[in-house]
Amino acid sequence: MKQNILVIGGTGKTGKRIVKLLNDQGHSVRVGSRSGRPAFDWHNPEGWSEVLDGIQSVYITYQPDLAVPGALEAIEELVKQARNAKVEKLVLLSGKGEREAQLCEQVVIHSGLKHTIIRANWFNQNFSENFLLEPILQRFVALPFAEVKIPFVDVNDIAEVAVKALTEEEHNGEIYELTGSEALTFEEAVAEIAKVSGREIQFTGISVSAYINALRAQGIREDFLWLIEYLFTEVLGNPSNAEITDDIEKVLHRKPVRFQEFAEKEASTGVWSAEFVPTT
Repeated sequence: MKQNILVIGGTGKTGKRIVKLLNDQGHSVRVGSRSGRPAFDWHNPEGWSEVLDGIQSVYITYQPDLAVPGALEAIEELVKQARNAKVEKLVLLSGKGEREAQLCEQVVIHSGLKHTIIRANWFNQNFSENFLLEPILQRFVALPFAEVKIPFVDVNDIAEVAVKALTEEEHNGEIYELTGSEALTFEEAVAEIAKVSGREIQFTGISVSAYINALRAQGIREDFLWLIEYLFTEVLGNPSNAEITDDIEKVLHRKPVRFQEFAEKEASTGVWSAEFVPTT
């Protein structure tokens, strides 16, 4: 059955992939973004009712992260307006191992609406579409917790699971924790990227404080620095986040995308081939 589906964050890493998959299936998709028509802005709840009008299911991803101050209140207000708009189902992208994110999950779980919670944390695409791309192009990556094993998950797998959750009843009430099928350290991941891209990339482990100070020296905003520090200390430092689950296989009936597969595919696009050019 074709649905009217709102994808909040529909231009982001997971959202844009979900939009494409839903469009390919013939659903009517509304992109929830500040550039959308009607526009969706997390800081302008007065405009949400128009965006939610006529929508049956909603995919929710909160920017920059459910852990930041104000996220819980925003999710509470969104759920309230979704109920008023007669939305039937919510699918929330949450953070695996994030206590604050789990508070937001509870709002969705107790909303009285059909729901699915999807938990994930470190994406493969952080190396190709996010904050780790620039250091790779500079051929020098310095990160904290260098010894920690991380079951990086591919954003395409997350998108496929989300589409299943949005369109199939059997996922109602489920909490899925999505991981890859293997755990790698940052150093091992960078080494794999160096191998498939043919680049020499140096890696070094540093302390969290040194990393934050280096980002601060680059002019990174303090609110983003807070989030990065939180993700490294509270999330990456949580031993439970090294655990590998079979939830992707359970939902998609196939193995998750391996990091090597991701790296080979991205290398073929040339994303890591360019030389770093500093902005002026």
